[in-house]
Amino acid sequence: MTENRIAVIVLNWNGAQDTLACLASLSKVRHPAFTTLVVDNGSSDGSAAIVRRAYPEAELIELPENLGFAKGCNAGFAALRGRGFDMVVFLNNDTIVDAGFLEPLVAALRDPWNGIAVPKILYMDDPGRIWYAGGVVDPGTGTIAHRGIRMPDGPRFSVPGPTRYATGCCLCMRSADFESLGGFDEGFEMYGEDVDLSLRVRESGKVVRYEPASRIWHRVSASAGGELSLGKQLRKGRAALRIMRRHRMWQGLLLYPLLLPFRSAGSLLKIAFSRRMRERREDAA
Repeated sequence: MTENRIAVIVLNWNGAQDTLACLASLSKVRHPAFTTLVVDNGSSDGSAAIVRRAYPEAELIELPENLGFAKGCNAGFAALRGRGFDMVVFLNNDTIVDAGFLEPLVAALRDPWNGIAVPKILYMDDPGRIWYAGGVVDPGTGTIAHRGIRMPDGPRFSVPGPTRYATGCCLCMRSADFESLGGFDEGFEMYGEDVDLSLRVRESGKVVRYEPASRIWHRVSASAGGELSLGKQLRKGRAALRIMRRHRMWQGLLLYPLLLPFRSAGSLLKIAFSRRMRERREDAA
């Protein structure tokens, strides 16, 4: 594979320490040809200068203000045009990657029918527990959810294959496909951009491919109720309704508001159970 065919875009906003840890893990990746591009989304904590000093080999662009996820990622991609990168990885800055995470994603995209490749993602503070092992989209009920979230990792989450959507926490695409689809939809305020992109990939006739041989760890608490904070749920709800309208999920659009309280209650129970199991493991240790 020729040099500089793959670019990894890391979006940062006031998260210098997370970004440094992410870049440290990327520096250990076993792949001969990829370039790291850090997109600083108008940080006010000196992130850009800190990253530049610590990792001068990483490319860095500084945006004048926080443009959000979709616009920030699109701006990073725009900076790569015309430079011969045939694949791009979008990676959250609050992640740590396995040294072998990249090759399974790249290998999946050697199949022309695969439009996105996405890894297995585990909780950083509970590394044996799943955060993402594929995505569920049910047009009939409006369900949009991570498969396996908060469940212990195991063989059933280690089977590669098609999935409904990739999470923007980490996904890999051919640059030509991302370009042809117009990138992330900048009309999403927060959340949903990744689901929308995945659905557009599938509507184009290609597959979203889950590749569990690729692993990363995400810094989000496996037991914290913050995952269900009111503000976050409202933003996710608005994004879900936009997705259902755009992709004509009319039945789901009707049922989503009615089923939302039950979904939230179910998630609270899962968080409580996960917290209890973790406490038991710590007591036994």
